[in-house]
Parts: sequence; C-alpha cells; structure tokens
Amino acid sequence: MKKQSSGDGVVIIKKYANRRLYNTESSSYITLDHLAAMTREGREFKVVDAKTDADITHNVLTQIIMEEESRGETMLPVNFLRQLISMYGDSMQKMVPGYLEASMDSFRVNQQQFKSAVEGAFANSPFAEMAKRNMAMLEAASSVFKPGAAPGNAASGSTEASKDQEIAALKAELQRLNEKIEKLDD
Repeated sequence: MKKQSSGDGVVIIKKYANRRLYNTESSSYITLDHLAAMTREGREFKVVDAKTDADITHNVLTQIIMEEESRGETMLPVNFLRQLISMYGDSMQKMVPGYLEASMDSFRVNQQQFKSAVEGAFANSPFAEMAKRNMAMLEAASSVFKPGAAPGNAASGSTEASKDQEIAALKAELQRLNEKIEKLDD
C-alpha cells in the first residue's frame, strides 16, 4: 500500500468503520494511545474517515482527551467544563476556540521564559539544585501542555506515599542547602 502524507509533514491517519486507525506513514494499525504519543512528540497528523475522506481530527482528539480524563487524575476542572458547555450556542461561541488557543500558547511561552530565567538566575549558586527540583515539579505538573513530554505517573499507584517521599526529599535538600549557606557565611 502506498504511504500518504498531506505534503507538509502531516501524517494521514485513516479511520475505518470498524473504528480501527491506520497510519499511512508507517503502514500499520495504531491506537488512540499512539495518537496521544504523537501529539506529545509534536507530530502533526490528520485523521480522515476512510470511506468519505472527511476530516475527523477534531472528533478523534476530543476522544483522546476523554480517554485521558477517564484514566485517573483529571486535568479539566468540572467548573471549566460547565463554563465551556454553557458557551455552546452563545453569541461568543466563535471566539472561544481562538481565546483558548491563545491562552495555551501564552502558557507555553510563560513556562519557557520562567524556565530560562530560573536556569540563568541560579547558575553556579547554592540555590541551583533547588531551582532545578522546582522546575522539574513544574514541568511534571504541566507536561500535558507540552508537546513531546512523557505522561506523568500521577495517576499510577499511591500518590500519598509518593507525596510523602517528595516532601522528605525536599526537606533533606533544604537542610543540605542551608548547611552550604552556613559554610559560605563562615
């Protein structure tokens, strides 16, 4: 079978009536998890109905979000979902997609700027290690917004025990940094 793409690096995914997804670039059947991973990697794809050739990318992406939300810790707050639903049919409905897209773009830019500022401000200082840990926590919390990020394990296992371990590790790191600062003062 001939490999297909839309000419600009966008991978064409065909969805068949039996709900199977076919990646025309790799000539293989894939799952929604594969499409989620492609999204995180920053790969552009277009999902088309195999019979009608209609673009159904939006529906498939929405389905991926629903699957992600049902797996564990949710990212979309109930109040946000209610507000979003209430906007359907509203006179402002056409403005919402652009606003949400601009907000996410701004979030990514701010995150990158914060990361750069922290890395530059604390280079070669006693606080460098603490700043790196804080950035790691920020990145883990916001990894769903960043293409190419691996999914976190917040939904897997006992989060209470892992929180206690993180707190203990941070306390130990803080103590170690305080000792370094005291040595610098001497």
